Amino acid sequence: MDIQQDIQTKIYDVMASGNTPGSFYLYDTRPMTAKLEELKQKLPPSVQIYYAMKANGHEAFLKTALNANVKGIEIASMGEGARAIDAGFSFDQLIFTGPGKTPEELLWAVENGLDKIHIESLIEAHRLNKICADLGVQQDILVRVNPNFDIHGAQAKFSGDSSKFGIDENLFMDLLPDILALENLNFKGLHVYAASGVLQVEDLLENCRRVFTLACDIEAAHDGLKCDIIDFGGGFGVDYLETGADFSVDIYAIQLFKLIEKFGFEDRQFVIELGRYLTADSGWYCTEILDIKTSLGKKQIITRGGNHHFRRPVALGINHPLSILPTNTEKVFEGQESVEDEMVFIGGPLCNSVDKLAPKDIYVKKAEIGDIAVLGLAGAYGLSMSHVNFLCHPHPPEIIL
Repeated sequence: MDIQQDIQTKIYDVMASGNTPGSFYLYDTRPMTAKLEELKQKLPPSVQIYYAMKANGHEAFLKTALNANVKGIEIASMGEGARAIDAGFSFDQLIFTGPGKTPEELLWAVENGLDKIHIESLIEAHRLNKICADLGVQQDILVRVNPNFDIHGAQAKFSGDSSKFGIDENLFMDLLPDILALENLNFKGLHVYAASGVLQVEDLLENCRRVFTLACDIEAAHDGLKCDIIDFGGGFGVDYLETGADFSVDIYAIQLFKLIEKFGFEDRQFVIELGRYLTADSGWYCTEILDIKTSLGKKQIITRGGNHHFRRPVALGINHPLSILPTNTEKVFEGQESVEDEMVFIGGPLCNSVDKLAPKDIYVKKAEIGDIAVLGLAGAYGLSMSHVNFLCHPHPPEIIL
C-alpha cells in the first residue's frame, strides 16, 4: 500500500501530538467526492445514487454526500435517520431499508414523510399499513425480494439461501396480491440486492437482468401494475488485496445502458445504494506497535488497538493493505526484537484469540517497537461495526484530514 505524502505527514503529526490514545482513524473524503462525480458522469441519468451510511456514518462522509448532490441517504434505523437529518438531508431524501423495523421506527418514518420504505415481509407490510391508516396517510413502498440465485465471488451474499432479507422469489408472486390489497401502501417497485463486495461486473449485471425479468413477469401477471422504481442495492466491490482487479464503473455503466434499452425501461427510475465503494479508500486505521516477540518461530506484533477498534478484517476474513511507518523510537532495551522481511501475526491487546488486525499472516518488510501500523481501505465498516467497549480500552478518535 502506497500512502501519499500528505496522509503520512498527518499520521505522524497526530501521533506526535499526544492527543490520541495511540490509535485513531484518519479520514480524507476527497476520494469519495471523486467517485461520486465519476458515477454521476457515467451512469444512466435514470440511476439515482443513495449513500448507504451504514458504511460510515461520520458527519464528514454525510456532508460529502450532501455536497455531491446525491439523491439521498439509505438508512437502516431511526438513529441513522437522525444523523442524516442533522447532516443537512431532508426526510424526503431518506429511504428506509432492512429487516426488523420496529413499530416505533415505522411510525417515525411515516410521521416524518420519508420518501420510501422498503418492505421485507408480509408482517411488515400489514404493520405499516395499519400505521398509515391510523394517521390517514399513504406511503410509497418498494418490496424487497430474496432472489433464488447467488453471486459466487461476493464478499457477502444476501440471496440464494434462507434469508432474513426480503420475501423469497418463489413466494413473492403468491404474496404480492396481499400487499397490493393494502389500501394505504403505494407499491412503487422492487428492491433486489443479491450481494455485496462484487468485483466482477458481469455478476452485478446478471442481477440487473434477472430483476428486469422479474419486473416484466410481475407486470404481466397484474394488469395495470408497473414497477416504476427498481433498487439494485449496492454491491460495487473494493480490491482489498490490491490485486488490480478493481470494479469497472465504465463497463457497468455501458452495459446497464444497453440493458435498460433492451427491456424498454427508459421511463423507469433505478436506485443504487453505495457505501463501501464510496468510502473504503477514504480512511486509514493507525495504531502504535507496543511489542514484538517470537512464538513457536513466528513473529507476533502487538498493537495498542485491535479488532475492538477495527473488526472488519477478522469478521470477513480479509486482510487489508498494511504499511508500517517508522518512528525511530528509542529502544526499551538493546536486545529487543524487530521484524525484517517476515510473515507475521498482527493484533491488539484483547484477551481472546480472534483479536487480529489481519486474519491471515501478513508480510512486513520492517517493523520496530514504537512504529505505526497503518491499515488502509478502512473508511468503510471500520469503527461503525467494531465492539469498542470490550475491555474498556479508550475509543479511537476519528480525525479529518
